[in-house]
Amino acid sequence: MHIAITGSTGLVGKALVSHLGGQGVRITRLVRRRPQAGEVFWNPSANNVDPGLLSGCDAVVHLAGENIANGRWNKAKKKRICQSRVESTRLLSATLAAAEKPPQVLVSASAIGYYGETGDQLVDEQSPSGDDFLAEVCRQWESATLPAKEAQIRVANVRIGMVLAGEGGALQKMLTPFRLCLGGRIGSGRQFWSWIEINDLVRTLEHIIHSPALSGPVNAVAPQPVTNLQFTKALSKTLRRPALLPLPAAIVRLMLGEMADALLLSSTRVSSALLENSDFIFKFPDIQSTLQHLLDKKCSCKITESALNGLE
Repeated sequence: MHIAITGSTGLVGKALVSHLGGQGVRITRLVRRRPQAGEVFWNPSANNVDPGLLSGCDAVVHLAGENIANGRWNKAKKKRICQSRVESTRLLSATLAAAEKPPQVLVSASAIGYYGETGDQLVDEQSPSGDDFLAEVCRQWESATLPAKEAQIRVANVRIGMVLAGEGGALQKMLTPFRLCLGGRIGSGRQFWSWIEINDLVRTLEHIIHSPALSGPVNAVAPQPVTNLQFTKALSKTLRRPALLPLPAAIVRLMLGEMADALLLSSTRVSSALLENSDFIFKFPDIQSTLQHLLDKKCSCKITESALNGLE
């Protein structure tokens, strides 16, 4: 099987490349620098990619986009967040639609930010979009896949929740304050966080590629969303550190601005029923065992690395 991947150097992209490569899948990476073996150059800002180099792929996984959590949001940052997703998706979709041998499926990333603030309500793929900045980005992002759909390519818009990984991502940023006993609930702690463990996400992307019945929006979240307070207690228990310092919403907004509400204070309780009903089985369905697995693995990797360094 031949799969092309954008965003292959990001947190999810690297894990996906490693997983598929280990199964003998032929991988072509779309990169924005001088391409090497197994790579194709593209430049979404300049509307530049060679359709002939992607012709014949069985599937394309599109993960590229500006990191939304890196740096305070201002007008320029928000423009990059939106354009990096919409422009690249539109170019890729049009390119695949024009290919002599288009892929059978385009798996294009989106986010649960599509739903906006939903409180305690459980939302699924048929629920309406929100009215904030991220919801608007997600609407444009998903709409940009239209050229591929019109070319009869199966398109899945994967609405990804908070990705938990042992290295990088949201969890990495939380570890230091919690280990120093400086962690605590954020705001009221009642807001729901819909999350997914990184290996389950990689398996979700693979599952969608091989599941012809899955198209349109697909929520990529674990079956058990948790409130911020539940997450805080689970992380505190895993690290064996008390969570003593709640972070008031006003302070979070002062520190992060608009990004605070969008990423930390907003409540989005998302259903994974569609994915589960397609016979996908989560290996990490609950937050406590997931955190234990990720942090045990992280610790084990550090011990192994230290042992190898000692042999040098």
